[in-house]
Amino acid sequence: MGEAATAPPTAAVFGCAATVLDASEKAFFRDCDPAGFILFARNIENPDQVRALVSDLRAAAGRADALVLIDQEGGRVSRLKPPHWRAAPAQGSFGDPEDPAAGKAARLNARLLAAELHDLGINVDCLPLLDLRFPGAHDIIGDRAFGETVETVSLLGRAVCEGLLAGGVLPVIKHIPGHGRARADSHLELPRVDAGRDALEATDFAPFRDLADMPLAMTAHIVYEDIDRERPATTSPVVMSEIVRGFIGYEGLVMTDDLSMKALGGSFATRTTDSLAAGCDLVLHCNGDMGEMKEVAEAARPLDAAGLRRYHRALDMIGVPDPFDWEAALAEFAALSAAGHPQT
Repeated sequence: MGEAATAPPTAAVFGCAATVLDASEKAFFRDCDPAGFILFARNIENPDQVRALVSDLRAAAGRADALVLIDQEGGRVSRLKPPHWRAAPAQGSFGDPEDPAAGKAARLNARLLAAELHDLGINVDCLPLLDLRFPGAHDIIGDRAFGETVETVSLLGRAVCEGLLAGGVLPVIKHIPGHGRARADSHLELPRVDAGRDALEATDFAPFRDLADMPLAMTAHIVYEDIDRERPATTSPVVMSEIVRGFIGYEGLVMTDDLSMKALGGSFATRTTDSLAAGCDLVLHCNGDMGEMKEVAEAARPLDAAGLRRYHRALDMIGVPDPFDWEAALAEFAALSAAGHPQT
């Protein structure tokens, strides 16, 4: 593929439209040089096709180290599906972290996910969710969350991160600083959370603080009224500085959730500049619409010095996968599943 580009990449991650790149996409990615790409179900047919697409994306950007992301959580958020890939369980199925088998199952499941992704050339899984599950909240999170307590989410979240990293895949902690209380789906509208800051720090924000050593994080498009009544976390300098970089102490690379979600208002240029000005390192645009991507790219900038440092720290954490026996691991996971870990 050649040597990785040396100039700072554009502070953006883009999707693409289909299972192969067309000429306009190749030209756009070549000129734009994004920091990474993200794949969805529309981009996936079979393993050989995905490997070719991943290779073509990196070649188009001229960046051998480009991040390639996917949302392979398990359960209802799985871009890779049978018959070519395993049907992994949802995060909410792993149970009580006080049972050692729960953490073991969560880590092993993540290691199996990493093996599938690494085989395709995908080096980032947008997992784990560190959002707490709250009664009465919108079910956009639901069983995607490990549970209702900080202890459960923190311990199982770390187990998943360890499993992914052992397989040469970077985890993304999301949705920082916490999506669990939202009573609306941020894909469709802007959720507002009215809980006080003290309560949020003791609950929603705490798992992110516990895993602040992880390399990548994704924001929540949510207004926390006691902290910033006007702007969602993604575009709020107050939330980014006082909570994400402050209380949580997160020093890794922060990307936005998808800029095309309806929780955000304004043009794509405004969404881009507001997110970067607030303190996000990367903006994420997922749907592959060329007109929107061009607007984002024109408004974006190269990664700044701090962002570039965080980007290289993340790349440095992509290690060679530990020795791994797929069949033995699959059998062990099946045994854990039969014993109720994960709960079936």
